[in-house]
Amino acid sequence: MQPDVSFVIAAYNAEATLDRAIAGAIAQRGVSVEIIVVDDQSRDRTLEVARAYPQDIVKVVALPANRGPGGARNAGLDMASGRWVAVLDSDDAVLPDRLAAMIARAEAAGAKIAVDNVQVVREDGTPDNTMFPASYLEALSEITLADYIAGNLVFESRFNLGYLKPIFQRRFLDENRLRYDEKLRIGEDYILLASALARGGSCVVEPSVGYIYHIRTGSISRVLELHHVEAMARADAAFAAQHSMDDKAKAAFALRGRSLRKAASFLSLVKHIKARAPLKAIGTALRDPAAVRHMGMPIAVRLRRVAAQFAVGTGR
Repeated sequence: MQPDVSFVIAAYNAEATLDRAIAGAIAQRGVSVEIIVVDDQSRDRTLEVARAYPQDIVKVVALPANRGPGGARNAGLDMASGRWVAVLDSDDAVLPDRLAAMIARAEAAGAKIAVDNVQVVREDGTPDNTMFPASYLEALSEITLADYIAGNLVFESRFNLGYLKPIFQRRFLDENRLRYDEKLRIGEDYILLASALARGGSCVVEPSVGYIYHIRTGSISRVLELHHVEAMARADAAFAAQHSMDDKAKAAFALRGRSLRKAASFLSLVKHIKARAPLKAIGTALRDPAAVRHMGMPIAVRLRRVAAQFAVGTGR
């Protein structure tokens, strides 16, 4: 019998958290699930943890070579048989009624995609704020391509929609040959959902909290580097070449492009400050003065300290 949902869990060195993710998937109420864990050449006991579950509960794929988060998820999507697919990060969790609520809302609206609110949990295990105010998601109700692009301005979006964890109708993904961009290590989630919206997939919003996002120091999603932004810009260029956009989406796309350029300049400036290369830092600031405005963000407090230390070290 076809399951309602296929959970795809890409895992890399996740022995400490994988049980939590699997437990959340198993505990779903009101829907039938299959769970697919894809081990991306972990160097710890991740594969052993996954294989400790009966095969009829957790299907395990051991990749012969590391493919990164997008590649591991694609391997899971290729195996999925559920009517819907839900990607679950190996260090996160889901609440028991999440999928039943999301599927009910999506199917009532004839939508191919659904998203919900996200609970943030600090590294010490204590809950933080929800990712989005409930009133914001309730007012949004449905996300268009223009909405989604405008909500993914790097360092600028008030509520970054890139943190949403969508579920997709599997047949829609397969019919449109939609998969993750395996060249991206940050932003692969954005491109997939944007591509699905561009292909005509409507996305409804379930405002209740269903996904539990655990903050983890050193997570690649929390450490943005210049090469990541450059890769995102290349992926955006490919997206624009492959998909048509209406005027609102084009306007939002232009704003995102500008935000990527500013972010690249800012990260280049940071790189020069850290490397104690003042002339290069000044050159970057002169070429793109807007990038300097990002120095007001909390993320840049320690960078200003680095700059101050540099000034003291040179007697300035």
